[in-house]
Amino acid sequence: MGLLLDVEDTAVTRQTAEALIRVGTVAAIRLVALAVAKADDNQADWLQTGVHDALVALGSAPGLAAACEKLARDPDEAVRRGIADIAAWADDARC
Repeated sequence: MGLLLDVEDTAVTRQTAEALIRVGTVAAIRLVALAVAKADDNQADWLQTGVHDALVALGSAPGLAAACEKLARDPDEAVRRGIADIAAWADDARC
């Protein structure tokens, strides 16, 4: 979580989010969702950039869609909030 919310180095935040989205597992995307829920506005901007960069590089992310569906029902409310943002960012990236 420290890399995703690094207050000193936003490049690390962006690159870590991008790498985890590229991995595409539910566990990896859950970490990004938790970070999104805990992020301040600046960190959220860089997390969003990382998600966008991964989606552009991948062309499509079926792993992300499946993880969003599953994590939208996660028992942790912070995960549900974070994944809602990520799902919205993914929808915006497809436009």
